[in-house]
Amino acid sequence: MPGPKAKARNVVYTVLFLLALAGLGWWILATLEEKGQLTWEKWGPFVTDGQVWTTFLLPGLLNTLLAAALAIAIALPIGALFGILRLSDHVWIRVPAGAAVEFFRAVPVLILMVFANVFYVEYTDIDSDYRPLVAVVTALVLYNGAVLAEVVRAGIQSLPAGQTEASKAIGMRKAQTMTNVLLPQAVTAMLPAIVSQLVVIVKDTALGGAALGFSDLFSQIRPIANNYFANTIATMAVVAVIYILLNNLLTAAAGWIEKWSRQRKTSTGNVVKPVDDNGRNV
Repeated sequence: MPGPKAKARNVVYTVLFLLALAGLGWWILATLEEKGQLTWEKWGPFVTDGQVWTTFLLPGLLNTLLAAALAIAIALPIGALFGILRLSDHVWIRVPAGAAVEFFRAVPVLILMVFANVFYVEYTDIDSDYRPLVAVVTALVLYNGAVLAEVVRAGIQSLPAGQTEASKAIGMRKAQTMTNVLLPQAVTAMLPAIVSQLVVIVKDTALGGAALGFSDLFSQIRPIANNYFANTIATMAVVAVIYILLNNLLTAAAGWIEKWSRQRKTSTGNVVKPVDDNGRNV
Protein backbone atom coordinates (compact mmCIF):
# COMPACT_ATOMS: atom_id res chain seq x y z
CA MET A 1 0.00 0.00 0.00
CA PRO A 2 1.36 3.47 -0.83
CA GLY A 3 2.19 5.73 2.09
CA PRO A 4 0.88 9.25 2.71
CA LYS A 5 3.62 10.88 0.60
CA ALA A 6 3.07 8.48 -2.29
CA LYS A 7 -0.68 9.11 -2.16
CA ALA A 8 -0.08 12.87 -2.20
CA ARG A 9 2.23 12.51 -5.22
CA ASN A 10 -0.37 10.41 -7.02
CA VAL A 11 -3.00 13.08 -6.41
CA VAL A 12 -0.66 15.77 -7.75
CA TYR A 13 0.19 13.70 -10.83
CA THR A 14 -3.48 13.03 -11.47
CA VAL A 15 -4.39 16.71 -11.23
CA LEU A 16 -1.49 17.70 -13.50
CA PHE A 17 -2.50 15.07 -16.05
CA LEU A 18 -6.12 16.23 -16.04
CA LEU A 19 -5.04 19.84 -16.46
CA ALA A 20 -2.77 18.91 -19.35
CA LEU A 21 -5.57 16.89 -20.93
CA ALA A 22 -8.02 19.77 -20.52
CA GLY A 23 -5.48 22.15 -22.03
CA LEU A 24 -4.96 19.88 -25.02
CA GLY A 25 -8.71 19.58 -25.51
CA TRP A 26 -9.14 23.35 -25.31
CA TRP A 27 -6.34 23.88 -27.86
CA ILE A 28 -7.91 21.39 -30.28
CA LEU A 29 -11.35 23.00 -30.00
CA ALA A 30 -9.89 26.50 -30.37
CA THR A 31 -7.99 25.45 -33.47
CA LEU A 32 -11.07 23.85 -35.00
CA GLU A 33 -13.12 26.94 -34.21
CA GLU A 34 -10.49 29.15 -35.81
CA LYS A 35 -10.57 27.03 -38.96
CA GLY A 36 -14.38 27.12 -39.07
CA GLN A 37 -14.75 23.38 -38.37
CA LEU A 38 -17.27 23.74 -35.54
CA THR A 39 -19.98 25.57 -37.48
CA TRP A 40 -23.51 24.19 -37.61
CA GLU A 41 -23.40 23.77 -41.39
CA LYS A 42 -20.69 21.14 -40.97
CA TRP A 43 -22.17 19.23 -38.01
CA GLY A 44 -25.87 19.90 -38.51
CA PRO A 45 -26.46 17.48 -41.42
CA PHE A 46 -25.81 14.51 -39.12
CA VAL A 47 -28.77 15.65 -37.02
CA THR A 48 -31.17 17.27 -39.48
CA ASP A 49 -30.51 15.53 -42.80
CA GLY A 50 -31.54 11.87 -42.81
CA GLN A 51 -30.00 11.32 -46.25
CA VAL A 52 -26.53 11.48 -44.72
CA TRP A 53 -27.40 8.29 -42.89
CA THR A 54 -29.59 6.50 -45.44
CA THR A 55 -27.38 7.28 -48.44
CA PHE A 56 -23.88 7.09 -46.97
CA LEU A 57 -23.36 6.03 -43.35
CA LEU A 58 -25.83 3.15 -42.93
CA PRO A 59 -24.96 1.43 -46.26
CA GLY A 60 -21.29 1.80 -45.42
CA LEU A 61 -21.87 0.40 -41.93
CA LEU A 62 -23.76 -2.58 -43.35
CA ASN A 63 -20.88 -3.35 -45.71
CA THR A 64 -18.42 -3.09 -42.82
CA LEU A 65 -20.54 -5.49 -40.75
CA LEU A 66 -20.91 -7.86 -43.71
CA ALA A 67 -17.16 -8.02 -44.37
CA ALA A 68 -16.35 -8.38 -40.67
CA ALA A 69 -19.00 -11.07 -40.12
CA LEU A 70 -17.80 -13.13 -43.08
CA ALA A 71 -14.17 -12.79 -42.02
CA ILE A 72 -14.96 -13.75 -38.42
CA ALA A 73 -17.12 -16.73 -39.44
CA ILE A 74 -14.37 -18.11 -41.66
CA ALA A 75 -11.28 -17.11 -39.65
CA LEU A 76 -12.44 -18.64 -36.33
CA PRO A 77 -12.70 -22.27 -37.53
CA ILE A 78 -9.56 -21.92 -39.68
CA GLY A 79 -7.66 -20.51 -36.72
CA ALA A 80 -8.89 -23.32 -34.46
CA LEU A 81 -7.93 -25.93 -37.05
CA PHE A 82 -4.41 -24.63 -37.64
CA GLY A 83 -3.89 -24.07 -33.92
CA ILE A 84 -4.66 -27.75 -33.34
CA LEU A 85 -2.54 -28.84 -36.32
CA ARG A 86 0.44 -27.01 -34.83
CA LEU A 87 0.17 -29.29 -31.81
CA SER A 88 0.18 -32.47 -33.87
CA ASP A 89 2.64 -35.25 -33.04
CA HIS A 90 3.30 -35.71 -36.77
CA VAL A 91 6.07 -33.52 -38.18
CA TRP A 92 4.61 -33.59 -41.69
CA ILE A 93 1.46 -31.93 -40.28
CA ARG A 94 2.96 -29.67 -37.62
CA VAL A 95 5.71 -28.09 -39.74
CA PRO A 96 3.63 -27.05 -42.80
CA ALA A 97 0.87 -25.73 -40.54
CA GLY A 98 3.41 -23.72 -38.54
CA ALA A 99 5.02 -22.36 -41.73
CA ALA A 100 1.64 -21.21 -43.08
CA VAL A 101 0.72 -19.56 -39.79
CA GLU A 102 4.05 -17.75 -39.46
CA PHE A 103 3.95 -16.58 -43.09
CA PHE A 104 0.50 -15.03 -42.98
CA ARG A 105 1.14 -13.50 -39.56
CA ALA A 106 4.21 -11.75 -40.95
CA VAL A 107 2.58 -10.23 -44.05
CA PRO A 108 0.73 -6.92 -43.45
CA VAL A 109 -2.98 -7.28 -44.00
CA LEU A 110 -3.00 -4.33 -46.43
CA ILE A 111 -0.55 -6.15 -48.72
CA LEU A 112 -2.71 -9.26 -48.52
CA MET A 113 -5.74 -7.20 -49.58
CA VAL A 114 -3.94 -5.69 -52.57
CA PHE A 115 -2.52 -9.07 -53.59
CA ALA A 116 -5.91 -10.78 -53.27
CA ASN A 117 -7.57 -8.05 -55.33
CA VAL A 118 -4.96 -8.35 -58.11
CA PHE A 119 -5.27 -12.14 -58.04
CA TYR A 120 -9.05 -12.01 -58.43
CA VAL A 121 -8.74 -9.49 -61.27
CA GLU A 122 -6.21 -11.56 -63.18
CA TYR A 123 -7.35 -15.13 -62.55
CA THR A 124 -11.07 -15.13 -61.72
CA ASP A 125 -14.33 -13.91 -63.18
CA ILE A 126 -15.69 -12.40 -59.97
CA ASP A 127 -17.95 -9.46 -60.71
CA SER A 128 -16.24 -6.11 -60.15
CA ASP A 129 -19.06 -5.06 -57.81
CA TYR A 130 -18.22 -7.90 -55.40
CA ARG A 131 -14.48 -8.20 -55.96
CA PRO A 132 -13.43 -5.63 -53.30
CA LEU A 133 -15.57 -7.41 -50.69
CA VAL A 134 -14.11 -10.81 -51.58
CA ALA A 135 -10.56 -9.44 -51.52
CA VAL A 136 -11.08 -7.76 -48.15
CA VAL A 137 -12.58 -10.91 -46.61
CA THR A 138 -9.82 -13.10 -48.06
CA ALA A 139 -7.06 -10.94 -46.61
CA LEU A 140 -8.75 -10.67 -43.22
CA VAL A 141 -9.26 -14.44 -43.07
CA LEU A 142 -5.64 -15.22 -43.98
CA TYR A 143 -4.12 -12.80 -41.50
CA ASN A 144 -6.50 -13.16 -38.59
CA GLY A 145 -6.85 -16.90 -39.07
CA ALA A 146 -3.08 -17.16 -38.56
CA VAL A 147 -3.20 -14.94 -35.47
CA LEU A 148 -6.13 -16.90 -34.01
CA ALA A 149 -4.24 -20.13 -34.64
CA GLU A 150 -1.51 -18.89 -32.31
CA VAL A 151 -4.14 -17.87 -29.76
CA VAL A 152 -5.65 -21.36 -29.85
CA ARG A 153 -2.27 -23.05 -29.62
CA ALA A 154 -1.19 -20.91 -26.67
CA GLY A 155 -4.55 -21.38 -24.94
CA ILE A 156 -4.36 -25.15 -25.16
CA GLN A 157 -0.73 -25.27 -24.06
CA SER A 158 -1.54 -23.09 -21.05
CA LEU A 159 -3.68 -25.85 -19.54
CA PRO A 160 -2.12 -28.07 -16.86
CA ALA A 161 -0.44 -31.20 -18.21
CA GLY A 162 -2.51 -33.22 -15.77
CA GLN A 163 -5.59 -32.69 -17.94
CA THR A 164 -4.00 -34.60 -20.82
CA GLU A 165 -2.52 -37.23 -18.55
CA ALA A 166 -5.85 -37.86 -16.86
CA SER A 167 -7.63 -38.29 -20.20
CA LYS A 168 -4.96 -40.75 -21.34
CA ALA A 169 -5.35 -42.66 -18.10
CA ILE A 170 -9.01 -43.36 -18.82
CA GLY A 171 -8.25 -44.47 -22.38
CA MET A 172 -9.20 -41.39 -24.40
CA ARG A 173 -7.55 -40.92 -27.78
CA LYS A 174 -5.77 -37.66 -28.58
CA ALA A 175 -8.64 -36.40 -30.75
CA GLN A 176 -11.10 -37.11 -27.95
CA THR A 177 -8.84 -35.39 -25.43
CA MET A 178 -8.61 -32.32 -27.65
CA THR A 179 -12.32 -31.97 -28.39
CA ASN A 180 -13.78 -33.12 -25.07
CA VAL A 181 -11.21 -32.00 -22.50
CA LEU A 182 -8.75 -29.38 -23.70
CA LEU A 183 -10.70 -27.16 -26.10
CA PRO A 184 -13.75 -26.61 -23.83
CA GLN A 185 -11.46 -25.49 -20.99
CA ALA A 186 -9.20 -23.40 -23.22
CA VAL A 187 -12.05 -21.41 -24.78
CA THR A 188 -12.69 -19.43 -21.62
CA ALA A 189 -9.01 -18.61 -21.24
CA MET A 190 -8.72 -17.66 -24.92
CA LEU A 191 -11.84 -15.51 -25.07
CA PRO A 192 -10.24 -12.12 -24.21
CA ALA A 193 -7.56 -12.59 -26.89
CA ILE A 194 -10.14 -13.79 -29.40
CA VAL A 195 -12.36 -10.77 -28.74
CA SER A 196 -9.38 -8.47 -29.16
CA GLN A 197 -8.70 -10.01 -32.55
CA LEU A 198 -12.34 -9.71 -33.59
CA VAL A 199 -12.16 -5.99 -32.83
CA VAL A 200 -9.07 -5.83 -35.06
CA ILE A 201 -11.04 -7.49 -37.86
CA VAL A 202 -13.79 -4.87 -37.65
CA LYS A 203 -11.29 -2.01 -37.73
CA ASP A 204 -9.19 -3.50 -40.54
CA THR A 205 -12.14 -3.49 -42.91
CA ALA A 206 -11.35 0.23 -43.27
CA LEU A 207 -8.16 -0.71 -45.13
CA GLY A 208 -10.33 -2.08 -47.90
CA GLY A 209 -12.14 1.21 -48.15
CA ALA A 210 -8.88 3.12 -48.32
CA ALA A 211 -6.98 0.87 -50.73
CA LEU A 212 -9.51 -1.09 -52.81
CA GLY A 213 -12.50 1.22 -53.06
CA PHE A 214 -14.59 -1.10 -50.91
CA SER A 215 -17.77 0.75 -49.96
CA ASP A 216 -17.39 0.40 -46.23
CA LEU A 217 -18.00 2.93 -43.47
CA PHE A 218 -14.58 4.55 -43.82
CA SER A 219 -14.97 5.08 -47.56
CA GLN A 220 -18.06 7.26 -46.99
CA ILE A 221 -15.99 10.09 -45.52
CA ARG A 222 -15.02 11.61 -48.86
CA PRO A 223 -18.46 11.58 -50.55
CA ILE A 224 -20.10 13.05 -47.43
CA ALA A 225 -17.47 15.80 -47.25
CA ASN A 226 -17.95 16.54 -50.95
CA ASN A 227 -21.70 16.93 -50.53
CA TYR A 228 -21.81 18.79 -47.20
CA PHE A 229 -19.56 21.87 -47.15
CA ALA A 230 -16.24 19.98 -46.95
CA ASN A 231 -17.02 18.75 -43.43
CA THR A 232 -14.21 16.18 -43.40
CA ILE A 233 -13.35 16.66 -39.72
CA ALA A 234 -16.96 16.32 -38.62
CA THR A 235 -17.49 13.23 -40.78
CA MET A 236 -14.32 11.58 -39.50
CA ALA A 237 -15.40 12.25 -35.92
CA VAL A 238 -18.84 10.71 -36.49
CA VAL A 239 -17.35 7.67 -38.25
CA ALA A 240 -14.85 7.24 -35.40
CA VAL A 241 -17.67 7.31 -32.84
CA ILE A 242 -19.56 4.65 -34.81
CA TYR A 243 -16.46 2.41 -34.84
CA ILE A 244 -16.00 2.92 -31.10
CA LEU A 245 -19.64 2.03 -30.35
CA LEU A 246 -19.49 -0.98 -32.64
CA ASN A 247 -16.35 -2.38 -31.04
CA ASN A 248 -17.65 -1.68 -27.53
CA LEU A 249 -20.82 -3.61 -28.33
CA LEU A 250 -18.72 -6.50 -29.60
CA THR A 251 -16.59 -6.46 -26.45
CA ALA A 252 -19.67 -6.25 -24.21
CA ALA A 253 -21.31 -9.18 -26.02
CA ALA A 254 -18.17 -11.26 -25.63
CA GLY A 255 -18.00 -10.36 -21.93
CA TRP A 256 -21.58 -11.49 -21.48
CA ILE A 257 -20.84 -14.78 -23.25
CA GLU A 258 -17.78 -15.35 -21.07
CA LYS A 259 -19.78 -14.65 -17.90
CA TRP A 260 -22.59 -16.93 -19.04
CA SER A 261 -20.10 -19.68 -19.86
CA ARG A 262 -18.49 -19.46 -16.42
CA GLN A 263 -21.86 -19.49 -14.66
CA ARG A 264 -23.00 -22.45 -16.73
CA LYS A 265 -19.89 -24.44 -15.86
CA THR A 266 -20.33 -23.61 -12.18
CA SER A 267 -24.02 -24.47 -12.10
CA THR A 268 -23.57 -27.78 -13.91
CA GLY A 269 -20.50 -28.90 -12.03
CA ASN A 270 -20.67 -32.01 -9.89
CA VAL A 271 -20.28 -31.54 -6.16
CA VAL A 272 -17.99 -34.05 -4.47
CA LYS A 273 -19.10 -34.68 -0.91
CA PRO A 274 -16.60 -35.68 1.78
CA VAL A 275 -16.71 -39.27 3.01
CA ASP A 276 -15.69 -40.96 6.25
CA ASP A 277 -13.35 -43.91 6.69
CA ASN A 278 -16.13 -46.33 5.72
CA GLY A 279 -16.83 -44.54 2.44
CA ARG A 280 -20.11 -43.00 3.59
CA ASN A 281 -21.04 -39.38 2.94
CA VAL A 282 -20.69 -37.10 5.94
